Amino acid sequence: MTLPSFKRIKIEAYKPGGSFLKKKRNTIKLSANESALGFSPKVNKILKNKINISKYPDSKSSELRKLISKKFSCDFNKIICGSGSDEVIQMLCQLFLKPGDEVIVPKYSFLMYRIYSSIVGAKVIFSKEKNFKVLVDEILKKVSRKTKIVFLANPNNPTGTYLYKNELIDLRKRLSKKILLVIDDAYDEYMKDKKYSSGLKIFKKNNNVFILRTFSKAYGLASLRVGWGYGSREIIDALNIIKPPFNVNRVAQLCAIESLKDKKFIKKSVKHNLFWGKIIKESIKKYSITTNKVSGNFLLLNFNKCKLSANKVEKKLQIKGLILRETKTYGINNCLRLTIGNSRENKLFLNTVGKIFENVQ
Repeated sequence: MTLPSFKRIKIEAYKPGGSFLKKKRNTIKLSANESALGFSPKVNKILKNKINISKYPDSKSSELRKLISKKFSCDFNKIICGSGSDEVIQMLCQLFLKPGDEVIVPKYSFLMYRIYSSIVGAKVIFSKEKNFKVLVDEILKKVSRKTKIVFLANPNNPTGTYLYKNELIDLRKRLSKKILLVIDDAYDEYMKDKKYSSGLKIFKKNNNVFILRTFSKAYGLASLRVGWGYGSREIIDALNIIKPPFNVNRVAQLCAIESLKDKKFIKKSVKHNLFWGKIIKESIKKYSITTNKVSGNFLLLNFNKCKLSANKVEKKLQIKGLILRETKTYGINNCLRLTIGNSRENKLFLNTVGKIFENVQ
């Protein structure tokens, strides 16, 4: 039988954080930066209602976009919703890039930027980092006539480091105006540093900056796959032409709307994250495990000064059913990424780490 020819794409597929362990029924997943407290009680009411799923959803996600516009004081017509922010990244790459174009991403950054860029034939250029921190000067060094997009998550995943407001402004000012700067605000809700500001707040009126947001993190809707993007009217209009017609399902739209209404839940989630993030950071110091400042809902655990390697600790944690994110996929050796879990999960993690190290000389 003849197999019809198809394009051979030479990239590594995205490898998500582990969810299951062989021979372990009860596992605790701290590998995917999901919400520690789940989702808003308001969402639960939606999920319990009888929703008519025989009809297509609103293709334009109009009610959700109206509420986003109101909550974030931004233009309704400059918002596009996607099946997760991943889909918006994919559409941006389809819209802006062609074979031979270049995209700049920090060396240790969210894998989907490079994957979607590579799929459309663009060349991915990596900018250097120092102590896992993105550097404006290093990004600018990589700019060429072929550069079309700079992707930047702030805070950065998986490192947890971030650029201050003045650094982001400096980057946009020094970049060619023709280059699109894409800022991923996925973890913005967790940020409390006064020197930090979201891309949305800084660049709301810039035509050459595009902002990504998600409902998968603080809002706890990871399984429903809903995110959104904010950019110039011209870019949004062009994205709407290539957007799949019913990309955000009805349940996802309704749940995202209720999530946005529940300020109390988000406040509770952020408070929990800061509380446990600080406790974990301080607790693991005694084992010489270093990490970043508490920023998003995760910590990058560095074992370079530790008596045990990341690989050994990972395996010992898995014996107890705890799954962390390996970082070799990102090109980072001897580290693990830990999602900050609920109180029970965090206590179990700290207790297990303590037992792992109690007999280490």
